[in-house]
Formats: sequence, structure tokens, C-alpha cells
Amino acid sequence: MKKPILIFVSLFAFQLAIGQSMKDFKWLEVTWERQNVNPGTTAYEVWKKIDQGFEGLGVSLKGNDTTFVEKLWIVEKDSDFYYVADVKSNPEPTYFKITSISKNGFVSENPQHDFPKKIEYSLEGNKMTVVISAGEKAMGFVFVRME
Repeated sequence: MKKPILIFVSLFAFQLAIGQSMKDFKWLEVTWERQNVNPGTTAYEVWKKIDQGFEGLGVSLKGNDTTFVEKLWIVEKDSDFYYVADVKSNPEPTYFKITSISKNGFVSENPQHDFPKKIEYSLEGNKMTVVISAGEKAMGFVFVRME
């Protein structure tokens, strides 16, 4: 009877050691409205839990016209987590390996991608900041949680 307990304790310790689970992304699961947009433009990120992880949709509108759409996912692949972005300008989705996770955000990176190479999400209260960067070039996006 001691073997099953040892296996359970070992698996639990392993999970604590890596410190990552899909639960770490639960805070994303709402509609976020972007604040720093040009006049006449609105933008949103909407995230929801799916069986494989989380699915997001980024949309920008100018009046009633959709000007930008980005499909997003957070998935687990080969024991690692990835932020996946699918935009019309790329021939296929781009995978960014999540290199750090905290209770208030995460960092994902793909050094082979042209721009961005790094995507950082951080949460403070009801405000989410997303910074995309490559070297010296960086762009920041500020969102607030919609209730």
C-alpha cells in the first residue's frame, strides 16, 4: 500500500515544482475592452475556457467595420504551455512558448518570429496590460475587465 501513496506524493511534488497548470490562466476568462485606442475605434479581447485550454479572440472595430481579428489560444503541448496567435497576415498560427507564469500574468516567447518575439500579459486589479516586443521595439495595450 505504500507504493500508491509514494506515486501520488511524487506526482504532487512534481506539479508543485513546475508550478504551472491551466488554472493559472483562469483570470483571463472575461471580455476585456482596450483603452488606448484611436478615436472612433473600439477593441476587445474575449477569452473563454475550452477543453484544450483557453480560446481568445481579439477584435478591433472602426465604427461598425471590423479592422483587425486575431484568434488566440493557450494550450498545453509536450508538457509545455503555449500562447498561440493566428492572424490573417501569417500563413499559419504562431506558437509562443510560455516561459514564466505568475498569479498575475505570463510571458511567452518565440525568438524565431519576426515581430513580436515576446508577449507579456499582466494583471493589476481589473486592468490587463499586454506588451508585445522584439529587441528595442515594443507596443503596449491596456485593457479593462468588462462586467
